[in-house]
Order: sequence, then C-alpha cells, then structure tokens
Amino acid sequence: MTIRPNLSEAPEALPRERPADGVDPLTEILLGLRLDGVEYARYVLHEPWAVAFPARREATFHFVAQGGCWMQVGQQAWLQLNTSDAVLLPRGAPHALASAPGLPTVEIGKLARKALADNLFLIDDSGNGLADAAAHPASLPPSHVLFSGTLRFNLDPLHPLLMMMPEAMRACDLAQRDPAVLALLDAMEREVALNRIGACGILARLADVLAASIIRGWVECACSDASGWIAAVRCPQVGRVLAAVHQHPERDWSVAELAALMGASRSSFIDKFSAAVGETPAKYVARVKMFQARHWIAREGLRVAVVANRLGYDSEASFSRAFKRIIGHPPSEARLG
Repeated sequence: MTIRPNLSEAPEALPRERPADGVDPLTEILLGLRLDGVEYARYVLHEPWAVAFPARREATFHFVAQGGCWMQVGQQAWLQLNTSDAVLLPRGAPHALASAPGLPTVEIGKLARKALADNLFLIDDSGNGLADAAAHPASLPPSHVLFSGTLRFNLDPLHPLLMMMPEAMRACDLAQRDPAVLALLDAMEREVALNRIGACGILARLADVLAASIIRGWVECACSDASGWIAAVRCPQVGRVLAAVHQHPERDWSVAELAALMGASRSSFIDKFSAAVGETPAKYVARVKMFQARHWIAREGLRVAVVANRLGYDSEASFSRAFKRIIGHPPSEARLG
C-alpha cells in the first residue's frame, strides 16, 4: 500500500512557504512511503486483563472495538483509550494494554492463537491465565474486543521521518482535523459490530489505510509548526534537495548537482543545507544510502555485492566499510535484523 497524501484536505495546516511550482517536497517523499501489513489479530478478552507487547522493528496498530482500555508506552503514564479509538506505534515501542492501569501483565507471546487465515489470528483469553475462567465462563460475552496489526514500513527505523514521529499516535487526536480519519474509524466500528463473513480481512485492509491516514494527519496537522527535519524538508530550497535524495538514494549525488537543485553556489548550498538539516550534504546522502542498503538486504534479501553495485560502490569491500561506519555493524548482520 502506498500513502498518497492529499494536502488539500487540511489547508489550514499547510506550510506557509511552498516552492514556486506548487509541489511540497514532503508530499514527494510521502508518495514513496509504503506501509504493508504483516499480520493481524482479533482479541476477545474478559476483564480484568493486561497484555505486554515487547519492542519490535515493525510498527504496531491497535483499534479498540469494544470496551475502553488503558495503554502504557514504556514507563510513561497510563493513557486511556476509548471505544472506537485507534493508536499507531510507528517504531514498535514496548507497551502494555490493560482493562485497568497497574494490573500484572501477560506477555503477548504466551497467549494461545488460532489461525483464521494466512496472516489473521484470533486470540481469546480462555485458558490463558489472562482472565479468571471460573468467574468468566465461555458463554459470558467479552468485556473487550480489540483488533491489532503489525505493520512494516519500507523505510529504515532510523529514517528521519520515523524518528520525528512520537512513540504513540492516537487517531482521535487527529480525527477532528482530518475527516478521513473519522470516517475510517466509523467504518472499522461498523465492520466489527456487524461481524459478517470476511470481517477480519476487511478490517485488516482498513487498518492499513487508517494507519497511513494517521501518519498523514500527523504530518499535516501536528507538525505544521515543527522544527528540525520536518521544517528542513518543507523549506522550498532545502526540501527540493531532500526529496530528490530520498527518491533516488541509489544515485551518485555530487555537491554540484545538489547545489544546482537548490539554485545556489556550492558554498552557499553547503551552509544552508548544514544549518537546516544538522549535518553536511555528503554525510546525509551517505546515511540515506545505507538506510536503503539495509532495507534491500534485510527486507528484500539482496546480496551485499548486488547492493554495493546498485549504490555505485567500486567494490563490495568499500561498501561494507561505509555500511559498518554508518550503521554500526557489517552488512552481513543486516539480514539477521
């Protein structure tokens, strides 16, 4: 799935400065951002219950279909989630969900799962020790129903866009400013309530779209006054350069080419880029190349030699040295991540 933001939906949140051609560089970067579902699960729970989710590379998505619950991200304070609310944890931060704050948790991996399809599962608390089986017989309706998903970005977890995002992003915080988010929440609630044939498959597709919409809403609304990388990418001059680098990381970019994109001299370009982004153009381009390299190796299974050639390195050895210097380990270990 590809996120295709429509900036016209939130005109009040648009950046004040836009390039003369009307194209927002951030939009160009988002056009290439893909968010693919890995697996999904429907949770049928009886209170009291508490489930712990460990940290992971993939993003995590939760939709509260029935019964408000509580969430704690890391050691932060507990946050209440209401029925028909959704939350996205873009970097897969460790967290807990519970019917009430402070309950002892059960690791998600210890709960029994029933496969409904290739990537769809049903998790029921019966017999898992999560709820009191004597107090909650199987005939008793569940107090809580959740629909969760594990989602994978086509970006490295250290990509500036992902690093700028908060640990948890709630849909209800954006729904009032983005009608598309509210409509998707309503659609998921109706699908759960009807419980029709194929509901889980449809909910999985809706979860993908809702997660993408949450990200778009955050970029358009919550980051309208952002600083750092978001501000840099929205700068008419620097943003044009960043968009080009992220769209074509395999290209052997020279300072002269990047300066020409900005319409500045080499020295002026280096000064403006470094001030806006926080590092020199050469370091930034090298970092983006290695993010792309790790994705190709870890997620697409490409051989190191093939990746080195794609990125224009003279030899596999020189590529491996650059990869280890930037990422912190040799490319051979990326496949294990």
